[in-house]
Amino acid sequence: MIKKLLGALVLMFAVSGPAMSAAAGYPWDRAPERITDLAALQNGAKLFVNYCLNCHSANAMRYNKLVDLGLTEKEIEENLLFTGNKVGDKMTVALNPKDAKLWLGVAPPDLSVMARAKAANLGQPGTDYIYTYLRTFYRDVTRPLGWNNLVFPNAAMPNVFWQQSGPSELTTVTVHPVEKDGQVQWFKTTTLVDADGFTSVVSDEPLADYKGQASVEQTLKYLDPAKQAEFDNNMADLAAFLGWMAEPDQQFRKQLGTWVLLFLALFFVIAWRLNKTYWKHVK
Repeated sequence: MIKKLLGALVLMFAVSGPAMSAAAGYPWDRAPERITDLAALQNGAKLFVNYCLNCHSANAMRYNKLVDLGLTEKEIEENLLFTGNKVGDKMTVALNPKDAKLWLGVAPPDLSVMARAKAANLGQPGTDYIYTYLRTFYRDVTRPLGWNNLVFPNAAMPNVFWQQSGPSELTTVTVHPVEKDGQVQWFKTTTLVDADGFTSVVSDEPLADYKGQASVEQTLKYLDPAKQAEFDNNMADLAAFLGWMAEPDQQFRKQLGTWVLLFLALFFVIAWRLNKTYWKHVK
């Protein structure tokens, strides 16, 4: 029975693996772990207020909760409040959802728990999604706002960090079949989306005796490496802040869970010894 069960599990993963990979879309980069780095979280909060809070709300978060990041209420009021809100107010936006839908095609979602909502089913944290998403915008003249995204194709959101990231180029290598006169010929096509958003075909080569499958490989290259390093660092801080905002007390939860497990382990030893002592004269 155990061998049959193991065989069924192996078969299930063998069959579902390619399908799961295909459904996963563009692979997520691993976001740097900065959930305990107060300086990084403070920088992420600054970026969120300056760039994200113009359109996206965070209705489950209040400004005064940022004191947990080492900020004082005075620092929050002087550096993070620009619209006359009070320190105890929620992080709301003045953008009307109807206007947003008219201008952008869809109302920007609330970001309070976005990092938790985007967590993968197999355990990859949502901060990895956010970190990759923010770093995979590219120019696309075919889109209404002139931008597209590798993680979320045809996203309505423009690239608000375009000045920080600098220009980029997207190279796409596609291996695909073409049927002609009843015969199938495989081709390898390379296209380039330049820094201005225009697409051109770099090469289109036939593949003789190709026995593989259709595939698409996309590579986004930033043209200013010096800018990219600072940009990646800022996006890591912003992703970390969104991860913290989705569950501000997660570190306390983890610490408490460790102590609870230690207590249960100690209690198990004591209960086991008491049980053994109680029944030692009973045969």
